[in-house]
Amino acid sequence: MPHRTLPPQTTGGSRALLTDLYQLTMAQGYFAAGRAEHQAVFHLFFRKVPFHGGYAVACGLADVVDYLDGLRFEDSDLTYLASLRGDDDRPLFSDAFLRCLGDMVVRLDVDAIPEGTLVFAHEPLVRVKGPLLQAQLVETALLNAINFPTLVATKAARVCEAAGDDPVLEFGLRRAQGPDGAATASRAAYVGGCAATSNVLAGYRFGIPVRGTHAHSWVMSFDSELEAFRAYAEAMPNNAVFLVDTYDTLNGVRHAIEIGLELRSRGARLGGIRLDSGDLAWLSIEARKMLDQAGFTDAAIVASNDLDEHLVESLKRQGARITVWGVGTKLVTAYDQPALGGVYKLAAIRDPAGALPWAYRVKLSEQAAKISIPGIQQIRRYHDSASGAFVADVIYDEEAPPSGSVQLVDPNDPLRRKDVDPGLPCEELLVPVFRQGRRVYEVPSASQARDRTRAQLAGLPKWTKRLENPHEYPVGLERSLAERRMALVRSAHEAKTPRE
Repeated sequence: MPHRTLPPQTTGGSRALLTDLYQLTMAQGYFAAGRAEHQAVFHLFFRKVPFHGGYAVACGLADVVDYLDGLRFEDSDLTYLASLRGDDDRPLFSDAFLRCLGDMVVRLDVDAIPEGTLVFAHEPLVRVKGPLLQAQLVETALLNAINFPTLVATKAARVCEAAGDDPVLEFGLRRAQGPDGAATASRAAYVGGCAATSNVLAGYRFGIPVRGTHAHSWVMSFDSELEAFRAYAEAMPNNAVFLVDTYDTLNGVRHAIEIGLELRSRGARLGGIRLDSGDLAWLSIEARKMLDQAGFTDAAIVASNDLDEHLVESLKRQGARITVWGVGTKLVTAYDQPALGGVYKLAAIRDPAGALPWAYRVKLSEQAAKISIPGIQQIRRYHDSASGAFVADVIYDEEAPPSGSVQLVDPNDPLRRKDVDPGLPCEELLVPVFRQGRRVYEVPSASQARDRTRAQLAGLPKWTKRLENPHEYPVGLERSLAERRMALVRSAHEAKTPRE
């Protein structure tokens, strides 16, 4: 097992060491075997839609671009790697390999699906083509950049779908997985559809609206709830939303109304109340009656307390009068599914000069879902001519695009097939991001990605957006790609079967 013999080195702004060790050991292996410059194609994808849902929201590309834009090994990175030892207590990495890393100039072609796009199982979110050593080296960082934000953006989209037209606020900073996890989650939640965040740093960094009021401690620090509300209203007359459940919730609503009348007399307004415990459905209904009777028909009722899409949907069914939803822990931690399960697989390889055809690669598995897809993949999405709604997605080899009739073959069951009208309007989902290591893509803002999510959800059939037992959206391999995959599988099985 390699171990460190020097104290940790600082790397400044470098993220070159944001990788698993085996990426570097494989890289040295490619270097030593003379295969570092072989051309390779990898795809990043997931095998199963998260949360037992019908779709996912692609997110994290902005961080991929930032990482690749700045990818280089600094002297301090190389010094640290030179300090690592193998089982024989000799250097793990050769001087020649470390010099190779120090001289490395990224020459990758990267194509990806824009943030906010709805995606499905087996579809490549990122495609990387270029020198084998470099394409292998970026695997872990790309998975790290894509997996978590895609998970959170998807969770946010589900919560927002459950909330309907009501705004959803992301309140998860204090429960998130560290500062970096919190910032990533806040941005992803906004891309997924949340209206604002409580995370001020995320608001500053990503241009996300920030929202918040006061905590129970504010009320408890005064001798009475009424005194606390009055002091807050005097300090923040343009942010007068009161947390009413510190002692007695409905009595807290009465106190909020009393202060609201004082605000009105001064030309200010009562923004609303917040419920953070108890029977949220019943309390919101009773609070709405009280607020309306007092003339505060426009005052918001904000609810929090470990909400997720299922609780929001349940409260809606019960007739709750909640108008703003504060969702924290279960959103930023993707509470019921802690990982997306994205993978990064080799799909084709050829000689450094590209003089020979691509040699396609497939990973075998006892599970059909885990058999990888060969080729240089692209995705074509077909739309209904009249409504623009999504009809089906076909994964095909970019070097052999569909022509004539189009038939989708289920990646998990080759007997399941679907014909698609090739005359339907369509779009290619993977767009160029880097060419020979140079960025050719302008990263949209978080707000623009959020707008894309909203537009994409409008195009997805409603039955595919159901929280429970959603209809499966048609995604399949183009027929010739499916046939190539099966041929490679048969060939691989024959190669490992002993001959008599």
